[in-house]
Amino acid sequence: MTEVFAFAVLLLIAVLVSGLAHRTILSTAVIFLIGGYLLSGDVLGIVSVGTDDPVLEQFVELALFAVLFTDGMLLGFRDLRTSWRLPGRALLLGMPLTFLLLTLFAYGLFDLTWAEALLIGAVLSPTDPVFASAIVGRQEVPLRLRRMLNVESGINDGLALPVVIILLTIIGGESVHYNELILEVALGVAIGIVIPFVALRLERLSIFSAELVYEPLNTFAIGLLVFTIAELTHANPFLAAFAAGITVSTVAPRFRDAFHHFGELIAEILKLAALFLFGALIMFSFVTDIGWTGLLFAVLMIAISRPLVILVVLIHSGLTWREKIAAMWFGPKGFASVAYGLLILGTPVQNFDFVNNDREFIFHVIAIAIVISILAHSSTDVIVAEWFVHDDPPLSEREYETSALVDDS
Repeated sequence: MTEVFAFAVLLLIAVLVSGLAHRTILSTAVIFLIGGYLLSGDVLGIVSVGTDDPVLEQFVELALFAVLFTDGMLLGFRDLRTSWRLPGRALLLGMPLTFLLLTLFAYGLFDLTWAEALLIGAVLSPTDPVFASAIVGRQEVPLRLRRMLNVESGINDGLALPVVIILLTIIGGESVHYNELILEVALGVAIGIVIPFVALRLERLSIFSAELVYEPLNTFAIGLLVFTIAELTHANPFLAAFAAGITVSTVAPRFRDAFHHFGELIAEILKLAALFLFGALIMFSFVTDIGWTGLLFAVLMIAISRPLVILVVLIHSGLTWREKIAAMWFGPKGFASVAYGLLILGTPVQNFDFVNNDREFIFHVIAIAIVISILAHSSTDVIVAEWFVHDDPPLSEREYETSALVDDS
């Protein structure tokens, strides 16, 4: 109950200062992260959260499901259909290159196997715009840049997930049963497609009719069904969530749109709660554990991997240099990386047998990298957004699509 009370106080504070946060370097996400740390056993000792707490594991699983479910619905948005070129470049080229660079950095700096270095790269590849809301939510920022960052971060969570699952299975188990793994993945995707499809088709029958006020709850009910059925059948719930979001968006855009605001609020609350618990898990000893090489890894992740990759991705993109610099900087690590990092702690440790390291070390590297990313990006989003205030009006959607076609030809 103490944890709930502390979270409620932080949530009230975040709401009260949200207007100030929109205009300054203050960030609501940082409030929960730092608040969790200050209230933890490492400082004040008010909130007690352990890495082996089963409640933590269940909460992270539920929160990640909700986020992937809402993220999957981005795949049906008109924004993606009409402005696919820049997000496509960032996802299909930029994300694999980021994954590769982070893996090389991890392997070169730490005493890790390739599988363990790949795991760090996979966990830290996704980005999250919640820590760059001043960029994504500002009208003065060019539409094409906002859409690129928003769609990229909304989809790359789901793209990284299968890689994380496979690597965790390879590293964490005595042996990898690929037939069971494939079945778990396939069953999760199947549940994520079939359950929403059937439920939404039922609503179209003449004997049923959903009231307007209940339309968001229809999608919410579908999400709960997918989650519980995936758990009961031992299917992968995260891939089921992502597939379900895509299915709802494709089959019934009306219900997707009705659920959008409601779902975003649920996902946002769960994200902030996860950040609060994540902050409570952080200890200063993490820094001494990973040493200077861990801090160097975080700097390379922020200052080298994202800028270099996006610089390559945006060649001949039609963006101005100011837009390119903003895109190169804003690759914040967010909720997906937090959740995937926490999943590592719940994985059996039989094969975490490399010298001087274990799964806690991997989590410490990931945790400190996420904290540094959140602090760096959350304190600079408003500053970078101000760059565009006095610019000429950006191209409209039609003008941008026309220019992109010219560039491609």
